[in-house]
Amino acid sequence: MRLIAIDTATERCSAALWVDGELYSLSERAPQRHGDLILGQVETLLAEAGIDRHSLDAVAVGRGPGAFTGVRLGLGVAQGLAFALDFPVVPVSSLQVLAQQGLRLAPEPAPAAVLAALDARMGEVYWSLCPVAGERVLPAPEAVAPPEAVAAQWPAGERLGLGTGFRAFPELAGQCGLADERVDPDALPDAFDLALLAVDAWERGEAVDPADAQPVYLRDDVARPAASP
Repeated sequence: MRLIAIDTATERCSAALWVDGELYSLSERAPQRHGDLILGQVETLLAEAGIDRHSLDAVAVGRGPGAFTGVRLGLGVAQGLAFALDFPVVPVSSLQVLAQQGLRLAPEPAPAAVLAALDARMGEVYWSLCPVAGERVLPAPEAVAPPEAVAAQWPAGERLGLGTGFRAFPELAGQCGLADERVDPDALPDAFDLALLAVDAWERGEAVDPADAQPVYLRDDVARPAASP
């Protein structure tokens, strides 16, 4: 299995390459420079692994939620590669990708669930509470809501939280009963974790035709043009 993964849904621009169990990755926190960086990252990883685009089986992409422009860019690049090289796309939730990073880097004890929360502006967060199964987080419902609504749905158990939602709303950690060492407010999705989840998704048969790969914004009015006055 050979898969390239790209994520441009947030301030971080990242790419990863899975080659038969070996993982290469590049990541840079580069607001508003994703379009200049992402294809270069892909080419650098392919060169490092000593393979070319035509030997890939699929492209994975962080399909949102996140910044509207970044999500749209990532899907566009993924679809362009997939159409040009005639292979499928594996879309993965950017919140699940963020939660997987939390699990991968989690201090002991291992969490039973990971709360991924990204700043959605307008007094809200994009969030998902992903259950843990072994070394992976599982897909979970996603929502956009005020931080107090997130805390109201927070269950008992060993927990971990990460993402810029905790930076935008410092009170969220306390409302969720999380100690400082169980929160990373600066974490952003990374293609390293996207690749791990995408390989599993590929094996479950979740790859789609490039035309069927769709972004997830959660907040509908972000994706709609403004009404005429």
